Amino acid sequence: MPQLIEHIDAIARQKQCDVLFLKFLDPENLEGKVKPSSVWHWASSADRQSVIEWFNRNQIHWQPCGSFADENSMTSYAGQVYIDVPFEETNPVYQKVLNYLENPDGSPRFPGVLLFLLPLDVAMKNAHHDEPGFWDRRAENF
Repeated sequence: MPQLIEHIDAIARQKQCDVLFLKFLDPENLEGKVKPSSVWHWASSADRQSVIEWFNRNQIHWQPCGSFADENSMTSYAGQVYIDVPFEETNPVYQKVLNYLENPDGSPRFPGVLLFLLPLDVAMKNAHHDEPGFWDRRAENF
């Protein structure tokens, strides 16, 4: 079924706050190098499935999200996930998510799962994308 997936920077602007998101890598290609013969697909990621199941069991809202929008290129959805949890070190839900995703030393618990923070001030650099018709005009000239 078709689904509208928002870019992570658009989500940050809508929420008016810093946002957390996950990116998933091929466990056979953790460097993220483009491999023409690669058959790995994000939907087959066992780590991604485990993380999403954990979010659901723990009633942590999440949604698919696109990467940071770029006017000069188009990329396919690669399984990224926005985590609807405030980036506040004292927030118990944030602490729970962080403890699940990271080891005590700060390294990723799952090597193919990367946790990112997108600050609102960085997301605001694309605020012009929110103007009515912006993407339609870009598509006409792409």
